[in-house]
Amino acid sequence: MRLNDVQRQAIVSAVKSCFGPQANVKLFGSRTDDQAKGGDIDLLITMDIHDVNDIVRAEMRCQVKLQQLLGEQKIDMLIDYPSRQNYPAIFSIAERAGLPL
Repeated sequence: MRLNDVQRQAIVSAVKSCFGPQANVKLFGSRTDDQAKGGDIDLLITMDIHDVNDIVRAEMRCQVKLQQLLGEQKIDMLIDYPSRQNYPAIFSIAERAGLPL
């Protein structure tokens, strides 16, 4: 995993602060490969918020908070929530290959 302890803690803290203490986060994509170079930070966030407007607000807050904590970086978030009905293939890839933070 190409994130240091401080970065991992910052991500978990930001996710739980924005999406609630029950939220879970996994890192997936190129940052899980210790041999790779570069790459954006790909996160799968699972939480219990039901209202889509609340989810969008939480995602925006989290993006801002992560940029403040980690510096300017490309961060992609997949958000899984209880009422989601459409699961693109990337969700199963992220769930299967993702590393819990």
